[in-house]
Amino acid sequence: MMADTGVEILSLADYPQLPEIAEDGDSFYENAFRKAKTAAELTGETALADDSGLEVDALGGAPGIYSARYAGADADDARNIAKLLADLRGVPPAERRAAFSTVLVLCRPDGSCESFAGRWTGQIAEEPAGEGGFGYDPVFLLPDRGLTVAQLPAEEKNRLSHRAQALEKLKRRILHGNSQDGA
Repeated sequence: MMADTGVEILSLADYPQLPEIAEDGDSFYENAFRKAKTAAELTGETALADDSGLEVDALGGAPGIYSARYAGADADDARNIAKLLADLRGVPPAERRAAFSTVLVLCRPDGSCESFAGRWTGQIAEEPAGEGGFGYDPVFLLPDRGLTVAQLPAEEKNRLSHRAQALEKLKRRILHGNSQDGA
């Protein structure tokens, strides 16, 4: 998704000496900021980090920053989905509004940082559908398409998603120097 920027992308695998960075902030921004800031400080390179999750209106924004561990610290996608559907049992479709949210934070070794947010709205389906994607994709319904994210072709998901929206803002910043709306 960043191929057209001309930026060389490295991953954490290229820096095995980096410690695990705790995601114990109170928001997507705090978690992404902590990861990017720490990586930039320890590597001397510009670092990009994200934090993302699912926010369900009927659950007061849960699972939110706890999306990956909603059903417990060692939960997998199936257990997280099962807990989500159990928590929404009896909630009518019109009240199952949700959004995938992400915040990207780009930090430079000089300490300067910028953030880029994306949000993809939909609702939670009553049962999983589709084989693609990961996480909550099988229950994240796009009502205007009548499909869950797991039923979308990967190229379409990569064009529409919350991460795609945030990355597009980052790319505009890199390519054109446009200011951003922050997170």
